[in-house]
Amino acid sequence: MLRRVAPILLTLLVVVLGVTALAARPYAPSPRPSADFVVLVGVAGLRWDDVDPQRTPTLWRMAQEGSIGSLSVRSVHRPTCPLDGWLTLGAGSFAAWTGSRPDGLCPADEVTVERPDGIGAYLPEQDSVVLHNQDRLPWGTVPGALSESVRCSVAVGPGAAVAAARPFGRVDRYAPTLPEDPTELLGSCVLSIVDLGTVAGTDPAARAAAAREADTQLARVLAGRPPHSLVIVAGVADTERPSRLHVAIADGPGWENGWLTSPSTARQGYLQLVDLAPTALAALGRPMPDRAFLGRPAESVGGRPADLPAAIAEPADADREAAAQQEVAGGFFTVLAAVQVALAVAVLPLLRRARRHAGPHGPKPVSPRLVAIVEVLLVAAALAMPAALLAEAAPWWRYAHPAVSFAGLTGVLLAAATLLVRLVPGYRSTLGPLGAVAGLTTLAIGLDVITGARLQLNGVVGYSALEGGRYAGLGTVGLGVFVAAALLTAGWLAQRVPRGWRPVVMVAMGGIAVVVVGSPYLGADSIGAIALTAGVSVAAAISAGGWLTLTRLAWAAMAGLAVTVGFAVVDMGRLPAERGSLGRFLAALGDGTGGLTVQRSSTSNFETLVNSPLTVLALAGALLVWFALLRPWGGLMRLFGIYPAIRAAMAGTGVAVVIGGVLGGAALDVAGAAAALVVPMAALSALRVLDHAADRTRPAGDRPGDAGWPDGPVARHDGDGGPGAAGAAVDAGAAPAQGGPEAGAGHGRTVRSSAEVATG
Repeated sequence: MLRRVAPILLTLLVVVLGVTALAARPYAPSPRPSADFVVLVGVAGLRWDDVDPQRTPTLWRMAQEGSIGSLSVRSVHRPTCPLDGWLTLGAGSFAAWTGSRPDGLCPADEVTVERPDGIGAYLPEQDSVVLHNQDRLPWGTVPGALSESVRCSVAVGPGAAVAAARPFGRVDRYAPTLPEDPTELLGSCVLSIVDLGTVAGTDPAARAAAAREADTQLARVLAGRPPHSLVIVAGVADTERPSRLHVAIADGPGWENGWLTSPSTARQGYLQLVDLAPTALAALGRPMPDRAFLGRPAESVGGRPADLPAAIAEPADADREAAAQQEVAGGFFTVLAAVQVALAVAVLPLLRRARRHAGPHGPKPVSPRLVAIVEVLLVAAALAMPAALLAEAAPWWRYAHPAVSFAGLTGVLLAAATLLVRLVPGYRSTLGPLGAVAGLTTLAIGLDVITGARLQLNGVVGYSALEGGRYAGLGTVGLGVFVAAALLTAGWLAQRVPRGWRPVVMVAMGGIAVVVVGSPYLGADSIGAIALTAGVSVAAAISAGGWLTLTRLAWAAMAGLAVTVGFAVVDMGRLPAERGSLGRFLAALGDGTGGLTVQRSSTSNFETLVNSPLTVLALAGALLVWFALLRPWGGLMRLFGIYPAIRAAMAGTGVAVVIGGVLGGAALDVAGAAAALVVPMAALSALRVLDHAADRTRPAGDRPGDAGWPDGPVARHDGDGGPGAAGAAVDAGAAPAQGGPEAGAGHGRTVRSSAEVATG
């Protein structure tokens, strides 16, 4: 009876853990009106290294008194050109101006602004821009949504006209340049948008001159600002490749001496360009538009250093790190994929010759030294991503050659981690390297996530603030590696306990991993938590033995579906601005715009599948497993027969990473990251099992303490308690059990090889 209800109870436990992890959310107070007027000042291309107390004293003083942050200007295209940035600012969602962008370069900032009455203005291109964004782009953006949410708005300069134009092209009040005394103009409407030009190029003198000119005009804006007003200065766009992080400063009542942040980033000191429109409306106390913004209202939080140079140094350093990450990440994953493919090819002949024959004749065995070298290389390959993550603890991006600095630091950490695994007491056992690598990886990523995921942000194996997909929690690569490491650790632990307790160990360890991945306080990845729930259910179902049957797969599917439904119910009960991705998607299905979300996800999956080096890792790993490791000579089936908990962990990993990648719009990236850890460990473990396939072992009736049972780590009971279990658990580093048929006859039984035990 207990064995029948155990899968139900364990599934319910996983579901409860998953829903609990996803349902809890940090308290976020609703933004309150803080200003009677809002002035949005844009300077395309303005970065924190352009801000200086001598060149830009107004910006410096404003940063001293107000709140500062790093602004990600991600929009439709890369880079976000000035017209795209201004349009995104006024739309509160990803938007793009019409026209081509040859070779990713920004076109000339030419926009036609007509002034039929001398008060306002009209943009004749607005109709085509609106159609382009609503019909051809997948976000359903409404250009001019910000100006439509207020009764009256002011625009100064052509870029500001693009942001302030209503969907039909009308700009309420317009001035082509900033007046000497803008007091009357800025006080005529509750919302003013001001274009102070562009800071572009790589020439320091030219950038300094442009920043100085913008600073001079900003001084006039601050002198003429209306009373009780909020002024926001933002570097609203890139001007060239590569993309960069830009300046964001807010100065007004309630915005003093803090860091700018937003619920859309959940990261102190970071906000997005799409956050500026909802921030303006929230400050004015105006309702949000019917078509919800992608951004969320920003706020000021404490914790900023009292010393302004030290405070400004942080976002400036973050910009340098993000830029260096873009340069290094592609090369790192390309090299890693090439190395892992080369190792896969090198392992094939070793697998064919790894099995030692019991008789006097057979192929010459591979040199033990060569096998030991390959094993160390496999350990190093599996530890490459954790080592790259730990490298983010040192500021490698500050050196003249960031790629060389990162490679050197990662190499040192990789060598140290590999040596540590090599020196662990159980390294010579079959599962020793697997358990050590999985445990170290789980510990490294888990501790980083628990302490704020500082190594993930702008990390080579993390995520970039320039991409704008994620700013906090666990990234795509981190998810794949952590899921694989956590489940392999659970499998290694489960294999060391009696058979009946293995599902409990899998659920306990897997449940903790679900909480780490899904909690908004930690990993903040609801899709990843749902996928991991299904993976844990699969692993728990087959950890005690047996294969992945349709019934067990159905239990896993039910667990994932139950978590999804439970979280959806909780998420839909929240206010629209507080919902997660699942709640927003369900709301979009309700109002008929869910197709846009599906289209965005499909496009993201396809682009990632085609362009990511992790796709190569996933496919190469799958090919090695299917055409080599799972063959009769490959050793993986033998490993699975001897260690069912490891088989369960790997099966659960496969289910989790495929679901997480597809639903998260990451295609095979999650699977590729997991394969970088799982496949080398599977190959190493298979080599060791094959090396001892012909070892003679004591029959199952022998137990520690019986006469003739070898002392030490020669033979180990794996906890199954069934016939042949002791013989199936010979460790790879152990000598074969003494005695042959004669010894077996002394027990009145026939001695069986581990190969016979594994195959039944």
